[in-house]
This record gives sequence, structure tokens and C-alpha cells, in this order.
Amino acid sequence: MSVKGRPIDLPERNDLSISTYGDDNDLMESFYEPDPDQDLYDSSNDSANDQLSWISWFCSLNGHEYYAEITEEFIEDDFNLTGLPAIVPYYREALELILDVEPDEESMSKIPDVSIIEPHAEMLYGLIHQRYILTKQGLQQMLEKYEAGHFGHCPRVYCGRCRVLPCGRYDIPNQESVRMFCPSCLDIYVPPSSRFLNVDGAHFGTTFPHLLIKTYAGLAPETPEKTYTARLFGFRVNERSDVGPRVQHMRMKAPPEVTQGRSFQMLTNSSTVQRREPKTSESKDIFEGMEGIEEEISESDDDENVNV
Repeated sequence: MSVKGRPIDLPERNDLSISTYGDDNDLMESFYEPDPDQDLYDSSNDSANDQLSWISWFCSLNGHEYYAEITEEFIEDDFNLTGLPAIVPYYREALELILDVEPDEESMSKIPDVSIIEPHAEMLYGLIHQRYILTKQGLQQMLEKYEAGHFGHCPRVYCGRCRVLPCGRYDIPNQESVRMFCPSCLDIYVPPSSRFLNVDGAHFGTTFPHLLIKTYAGLAPETPEKTYTARLFGFRVNERSDVGPRVQHMRMKAPPEVTQGRSFQMLTNSSTVQRREPKTSESKDIFEGMEGIEEEISESDDDENVNV
């Protein structure tokens, strides 16, 4: 083990070699490639790692670029760790490993091999990380990573390389790996490289990306002006077709002058809708187009066998 400020000599982590992208892996990498001016993480220098704390060492590992470095003051506050002892095995030993605390003789006799504690320390750090990035200090760290392009860009063409944010679909660990949220199309995507498939989505949680966008209002990107239209020999494919686009209307967003220029009064179990027409002619065309989509959807509820 080690004293304060000196990391424990742990074996290097093996990168996950399983890839779900096959031959398209290089193509996906190009979508998420970081900005050319940003500094890349490098964990290959063992002599430099000897001077790092456990937290800095963990965040510098290949595939851990999304993590923020949690301050020791945050981890040492018991209030921030409420409920975690019941979730993480070997909680006390894992916490000592994270904080570079030299264990007592009793702990060393119970756990002779430090590698047993390492996965539990990673799990504990990830759950603390989920809480830390929701604080003011944590949000600021993640904002710097976001602006530097550390998280990559949305692979959707019409999002115009909008920067994405890491998130999870679950707050409970060991459910699913991390996903990337695009604030432009409001959709999530699988990370570009297989090395991120070993990162638990619960380490970022379901709240973080939306809280960051709400906290820093200037980050919200402009609404995409276009959506892809499927065509056969130049003719648009009807959405009700078996081969047509699915829920395309969900990607269509009216501009602010449309949403502010109409009011809805939805009545329970009734299709009665009261609207105030938009003022500009351009907004009126968009408004009427969205009306037509709503009518087509309502007509297709009971029609399951409509073809092109």
C-alpha cells in the first residue's frame, strides 16, 4: 500500500477489445473526433503515473476521458456519500484506496491482494462522480471539457457537428454503458469507440446533461432546420407506409414565433383544440404543416395495413 499522496502500484487496466461497430468503427470515430487543438490523454508514461494521486491516475486511463477529477474535500464529506456503503462492497477499503490512505494492519490481513479492491473503488468513484458533476464545481469542470470538445460531436448530419454530452439511461450501476446526448436533436447515441463500452452510464446519470444545458443557457444550440426526407424515384415516402419514416414529426420543432403565437387548450377525451394563428406568413405555413402531420397521425391510429 502507500502513504498519502503516493498511489498504490496497481496493474494496468486492459482496454476492452470488443467492438460493436465492425468495419464502420473508423467512420464512427470520425464523427466524434476531438478538436485538433485539444490535449489528448496519455497514460503510457509510467514514471509520470508514479507522481499522480489515485484520482488523477484513474481519470488519465485510456477510455476515462469523460470523467472529471473529484476533489478530495467532496469525497471526505460524509454527507456526499450517503447511501453508498450499502451499494458498494468493501466500501471502507475502496474509499481508502481512492483517497490514497494507508490502510491499517487489520485491513491488510483481510485483503492481501489490492487488485480485489480496485473494481469496487472504480464503482464507488463512479457513483460519487454522478453526484459531483451536479454541483457547481463539477458542472464547471464538465463545461470546460464540453467546450474543449472532449466528448465529441453528434453523428447526425443535420445537427452540424453539435457537441454531445455523456449521460446514462439509468442511475443504478451495472445496467448499461455510457451514452452520448445531443442537445440539438435531443437524442442519444452509442460512444464512437469500444473503449468507452466499459464505462458505466450510471457514473454520469440521467440528470447531468440536461442540468448543464439549463444552468448555462448559452450552450443550447439552435434547432435543426432540416430533417431527412425519404424518397422513392423523387417522390416522398408516406410516413404511414411500411417502409416509410417512423415518427418523423418528433424531430420537427416549430420556431419560437410559432410556439409563442398559439395556445392550446386540450380537453380530456376530446379532440377539441383552440389555437391562435401565428402572425407571419412563413410561420403560418409551418404551423399548417404541423397541423397536417397531427391529422395524418390521428387517421392512422386504426389503419395498420396502409402501403405506399
